[in-house]
Amino acid sequence: PTDTAQNREKYGSGSTQYGDTAFPQIRMVCQMELTSHQLINSAFDKYKASEMVLAEQLISDTPNHSLTLFDRGFYSLGLLHQWQLAGEERHWMIPARKGLQFDVIKSYSRVDKQVRLRATPQARKKFPELPEEIEARVITKKVKGKECRILTSLTDVMRYPSDEIVDLYSHRWEIELGYREMKQTLLNSEYTLRSKRPDMVEQELWGLLLAYNLIRVAMTEAATRKGIWPNQLSFSGWC
Repeated sequence: PTDTAQNREKYGSGSTQYGDTAFPQIRMVCQMELTSHQLINSAFDKYKASEMVLAEQLISDTPNHSLTLFDRGFYSLGLLHQWQLAGEERHWMIPARKGLQFDVIKSYSRVDKQVRLRATPQARKKFPELPEEIEARVITKKVKGKECRILTSLTDVMRYPSDEIVDLYSHRWEIELGYREMKQTLLNSEYTLRSKRPDMVEQELWGLLLAYNLIRVAMTEAATRKGIWPNQLSFSGWC
């Protein structure tokens, strides 16, 4: 946001060894339907807010019979279990962090295993419904010579083949394209938002997200008529 005393007090900013950065900053987490780039919901707060806490605010609007692709930084058994528990067939997928500890329950192949993950006492204290252990699936695959491990709640090997799961995760990058569409096209690559008061900053942000979604809805309708995916259309050509 614009650097005013009110915005800096409300949102804070990043800092270096030389002090705070030049502008107040906002922490924002979005959930996007990747084939259409339409936003399902968003949550934002001050710069030092936890992304995990913001992500919890998106659980209630997550559709049933869906799969959410998480960035590696969102690994939390409490969050993932709550995400799945809140609805019907709400699955998740996330890269397995380095050094992840688990017990192998069953090996479907050398690269596909059903595993048991143990929750820490701290996680169970924060998430009372989190059991001591949860089951998941770990799939390993080499992509461009680099070994990748994906952790997912899609444990049915007949319905969800391992190769398709790993390939599916590569589409998580689509949300980064959506962020670029908002920042570079809608905001014309402006470095800051215009508003000088926190209430107007939030109004400006919601206005931006709403305008973005309206454009994306129109693109989805046009793509459907042409029999193509909405993310195959040029966003900048519609603005």
